[in-house]
Amino acid sequence: MIPDGMAVATGCRVRIPLRNRDSTGTVLEVGPPPQTNYNLRLVSKLIDPDPLITPQLMKLGKWIAEYYVAPLEQVMRALLPESVRQEMHSEKTRKIVEIKEMPDAEALEKLAKRAPKQHIILKLLESNSGMMSLKDLGGGSVTAAVKSLVKKGHVVLKEEAVRRDPDEDQEFLESAPLKLNPEQVVALEKIVNPATNDKGIPKPILLLGVTGSGKTEVYLQGVQHALDQGKSALILVPEISLTPQTVQRFKSRFAALHDQVAVLHSHLSQGERFDEWHRIRKGEARIVIGARSAIFAPLTNVGIIIVDEEHENTYKQETSPRYHGRDIAVLRAHFEKAVVVLGSATPSLESFQNTQSGKYELVRLDQRADSQSMPIMRVLDMRIEAQKQKGRLAILSDKLRLSMEKKLENGEQIILFLNRRGFARSLQCPPCGYVCECQHCSIPLTYHRTEDRLMCHMCGYQSLPPKKCPSCGDEAIRLQGFGTQKVEEVIQKVFPQARMARIDADTMRRKNALRDTLNKFKAHKIDIIIGTQMIAKGLHFPNVTLVGVLNADLGLQVPDFRAGERTFQLLTQVAGRAGRGELEGEVIIQTFTPHSPSVQFSRHHDFDGYAEQELQFRNKFLYPPFAHCALLGTRSTHERRAEFTLENLHKRLKKDLPPQVELGEPMPSPLTRAHGQFRYHLMLKSTSARALHQHVKRILTATPPPDDVTIVFDMDALGFS
Repeated sequence: MIPDGMAVATGCRVRIPLRNRDSTGTVLEVGPPPQTNYNLRLVSKLIDPDPLITPQLMKLGKWIAEYYVAPLEQVMRALLPESVRQEMHSEKTRKIVEIKEMPDAEALEKLAKRAPKQHIILKLLESNSGMMSLKDLGGGSVTAAVKSLVKKGHVVLKEEAVRRDPDEDQEFLESAPLKLNPEQVVALEKIVNPATNDKGIPKPILLLGVTGSGKTEVYLQGVQHALDQGKSALILVPEISLTPQTVQRFKSRFAALHDQVAVLHSHLSQGERFDEWHRIRKGEARIVIGARSAIFAPLTNVGIIIVDEEHENTYKQETSPRYHGRDIAVLRAHFEKAVVVLGSATPSLESFQNTQSGKYELVRLDQRADSQSMPIMRVLDMRIEAQKQKGRLAILSDKLRLSMEKKLENGEQIILFLNRRGFARSLQCPPCGYVCECQHCSIPLTYHRTEDRLMCHMCGYQSLPPKKCPSCGDEAIRLQGFGTQKVEEVIQKVFPQARMARIDADTMRRKNALRDTLNKFKAHKIDIIIGTQMIAKGLHFPNVTLVGVLNADLGLQVPDFRAGERTFQLLTQVAGRAGRGELEGEVIIQTFTPHSPSVQFSRHHDFDGYAEQELQFRNKFLYPPFAHCALLGTRSTHERRAEFTLENLHKRLKKDLPPQVELGEPMPSPLTRAHGQFRYHLMLKSTSARALHQHVKRILTATPPPDDVTIVFDMDALGFS
């Protein structure tokens, strides 16, 4: 119950008595006390007089809990970052010494003789506009002298909040808006004056622009229009790798409003995230840039939400609540009556189909900005290359190596893309076929030469590589395949004079390592970048004239109906890094499946052709976007219990199954074991999302799992491993 005189509102945090201790909770709703025979206890303390969660975000949170069948408390944790929820975090402050009344010349002269330290402090303050931090004056060594001056009435000591700025060491030079080409003018007009539905709410806009077409400039001018209307803006990027360049562009364009641009992503320290979040809540920042979770930024009066590279899988949360950042952006824009712009050169088929049905509005940018030509794309059949190499697995084809030599001679830059980190894919024994696998996951261990370790990229398990086969004892055990570490070693031998850097999850662990590397590349201090999908999209480097895709087949050979779509998107995106300046770009794709539709359509930059063919397939087999697809899985350290629990759920789901819901059979997941747990799953499909998630919710509520079994439900699943 709420004590008399305590003004508790929805979205506030409170302390409540829970057994023998007090606990923190968020108020979801305020209403009359329930009728009960139990004695109700009073709220102990109101932590936040002003709600931390806005009414729109509270409404959004409840929708997420319902749609994704997630506990509301988990959704609340997503809405409020850990640094905000924990009461131990607070504003960082510093002590400031300020002159209150300067003594006259005679008193100052006496002070110089009797208390020289106090005299020095006053003179320092006088020469620094009458104010300095206690730390700059000398910290603890001058504390006693400052206190004496306070007693005499000469200075005052006060505390001042200090912002922990993640970009405080960066300088942003103001940039002017660029002149738009005719296509960009039309796109901006659609954003500024959007079409609306019958309720007067702006339709979502899909901005389909080829790589290098100037989508970012359209974003910038769209945000400027929202600011001119007195509204705020939210910009989402799919990965932290894109954040530094996006932040640089926005802070340079809005340099006059530098303090009004806030950044939210997982690489911030807890203190930085705390400060940025509260600046947004207080209205001190009107532009927010961030990754997936930034969709919950406590902005008010939102005018525009931009989802860059909207097709990316990283917008999907992998833990509960398993929301999709793009879809939540569309919903939040609906609640806020704001414009939402989904931008991509290779849109998801879900978003593209929404434009065909009239739910979204399609706006196209089919030409590169400044009339730049699309890069020339060449597909090399590595089966022929393997014959030249007498069966050996070639990393660099002759064509790619010769092209790299030419580009380096001309002082141009190169990007090599391989979506696999490490030195070798696995360690295998040819005589008996044994492969070194993780003890906790059903995947091969990847060899990392720098650390001389076999590593699991799923759970992080490490072991020393064996000298002999653990199965048959043969010494012929050897490395198979290659990753970015191996590529780096080969490139160093082939081009010893070239300056290179590797960008993957192994090399970019240090804070700001990615930003610093990209800045060096931009300043032409690096000639070749070797990287994973961290470098595949969104980055703009005009001097890059060659992109080499070392193995285009990696994503094709997986049991997932979206495998072809992802490969097409990845190839098109990474190809778009070439030829973004005055020099012509070239892309060389090395593949063992050159006739794959994903490879051939990306070769011709033909999104419409690929989408038409793939949508026919999806429609025939009732896959998204023509139906909602969900996964229900069980996980346990005991294989039989995981299997039995899912079989039991399957029987219950089958009973009273809604006619529009299709239920698959229980089976082992493609990744049968991960993090020491056995995994089983089944698939559900339906043209009605509500019928699907309501039926699953009803069964899960009535079927509590055994203590050692975890049930996972993923609505609108993107991964099937």
